[in-house]
Amino acid sequence: MTNPLLAPFAGPFELPPFAEIRDEDFAPAFETALVEARAAVAAIAENPDRPTFANTIEALEQSDETLDRVAGVFFNLAGADSNPARQALQRELAPKLSAFSSEVTMNPALFKRIETLWIERESLDLTPEQRRLLTLYRRMFVRAGAELVGEQAERLRAVKSRLAVLGTEFAQNLLADEAEWFMELAEADLDGLPDFVTASARAAGAERGLQGPAITLNRSLIVPFLQYSPRRDLREKAYEAWVSHGANGNAHDNRAIAKEVLELREERAHLLGYPSFAAYKLEPEMAKTPEAVRELLMKVWRPARAKANADAEVLTAMMHEDGINGDLEAWDWRYYAEKRRKDLHDLDEAELKPYLSLDAMIDAAFDTANRLFGLDFHEIDADLYQPDVRAWEVTRKGRHMAVFIGDYFARGSKRSGAWCSAMRSQRKLGGEMRPIVVNVCNFAKPAEGEPALLSYDDARTLFHEFGHALHQMLSDVTYSFISGTSVARDFVELPSQLYEHWLEVPEVLERHARHVETGEPMPREMLQKLLDAATYDQGFATVEYVASALVDLAFHEGEAPEDPMAKQAEVLARIGMPKAIRMRHATPHFAHVFSGDGYSSGYYSYMWSEVMDADAFEAFEEAGGAFDPEVAEKLERFILSAGGSQEAEELYTAFRGRLPGVEALLRGRGLADAV
Repeated sequence: MTNPLLAPFAGPFELPPFAEIRDEDFAPAFETALVEARAAVAAIAENPDRPTFANTIEALEQSDETLDRVAGVFFNLAGADSNPARQALQRELAPKLSAFSSEVTMNPALFKRIETLWIERESLDLTPEQRRLLTLYRRMFVRAGAELVGEQAERLRAVKSRLAVLGTEFAQNLLADEAEWFMELAEADLDGLPDFVTASARAAGAERGLQGPAITLNRSLIVPFLQYSPRRDLREKAYEAWVSHGANGNAHDNRAIAKEVLELREERAHLLGYPSFAAYKLEPEMAKTPEAVRELLMKVWRPARAKANADAEVLTAMMHEDGINGDLEAWDWRYYAEKRRKDLHDLDEAELKPYLSLDAMIDAAFDTANRLFGLDFHEIDADLYQPDVRAWEVTRKGRHMAVFIGDYFARGSKRSGAWCSAMRSQRKLGGEMRPIVVNVCNFAKPAEGEPALLSYDDARTLFHEFGHALHQMLSDVTYSFISGTSVARDFVELPSQLYEHWLEVPEVLERHARHVETGEPMPREMLQKLLDAATYDQGFATVEYVASALVDLAFHEGEAPEDPMAKQAEVLARIGMPKAIRMRHATPHFAHVFSGDGYSSGYYSYMWSEVMDADAFEAFEEAGGAFDPEVAEKLERFILSAGGSQEAEELYTAFRGRLPGVEALLRGRGLADAV
């Protein structure tokens, strides 16, 4: 039989033929794709003709098309719909793909061709996009070790291979812990929980094959349980399981992996001539240095901590009024914060959620994109990889722009969190190729026949990931290497975090936040309360995030710690972490940092991007409204369509006229007056 992965996909919209693909197709497809890619790279490196941009850089761009196609399908499935066969292949592929990457970027003949082009770049008559591409290719090769020789080169290959293996193991350990743990509830344990929580708990129990309801480690289930359950003992049990996964002393414990990862990263940086991994990692980012990152984080930490400490005093008093003595604990915060929110803003999430159905929020995200950028979304009937997954064709004035896939519900085969990926990226080289973009979330799945209702945080997550998707859909560059979200790590969150602001635009909520049963719009009084509460509990939210970012930075800016957990405790003590708040991601489940290099020494980037997104939304407000067409056109031209075609600072300055300060962020989080 012909392997369905090895030929260009010929079905509607060139979607992968999921119904035809079997797990056993992937391994031979990767083997064939790697053989093809190695042959193509060898032909480029050994080409006797003088290096040109076309026969070197553009040839490299097109050297791994089959590998990109196979990997685009496999790694999306491995994250969103894993199984033992896919996990085993992931572990097998990690060192193989790392070895191939090292073969390419540490190939002396290939690097010599790139270096020749770099030296002669002023005389090559390159377009601005081509100059940028050449710069990025050379930078990538140098930072990957192309200038190393002998034992140092061999050691770097080994280090990168081991890191790839460890990152895969770290992620799979988390998936295993998350899939295994649940807390079965008796009917009496549901007392005090809103209907939407009990319905989600029953659905979770049914998914686990239980007769009754259960709480799992799915964030969209465990957070509302912590908000509403009056059972302090059950809150503590659920919370401790949630924050300790990856550190349970079982076969899935990640603490030894984290230690080894940090040691290998330090060695990698030293091999490449950098004083620390943070210095290496931050060099091509907007921040440039660990000192700049710390300066930003501490500017935000001080007012956030002051606000959180003041809030903790209030919540502690509320707990004491309930007859519970002692200190406020981490499993108490959300419960009393929710009660306080209802007191301060008369806002009950249980009353709010019927106005925030999943379908309504999808429509809101689509409608906002239509009003800003003229995009239209038409749901298509396609065979996808899982029955709950949906797909839409995206068009503009009749022109096909993208396929958007939405995978919204939590399941045991899906890793936790939410993310955006592309099964295929936009490019023009070799013929126009439009992207296939995927948003993956972990919303609690409702009972059969019931509508899916989101919390406001869930709705914000949906808008966030859709902002990433727009970055992919609107991409308009020639080369896939700089397409879509291929930008500096501390710039990539700008489109996603900026898009969250439209969820707070009153006319968006007035149009789309309608009761799931009656169709009535959200009452104006409730809408106003929701908007008034937008900055509620931001001391807590900011502290748990910034603490995680500061620990990540501390892990990577000096010698690798002998005991990462002790180092984590040391950093938290030094910054004065409030007792009743924990890091958003403790080390053993800090997947952003340890399941790959993506956000390592870079978790700060959400905050760095927030400085820009707060300032960028003010550009709309200054122009007279959230849908100002001129500002929207500039946003698309200089940010969303530009990919990595220029340095991030240049792109943002072209959009806004200047770089921002931290003031807009503090105002947006309600921390401007905190001391």
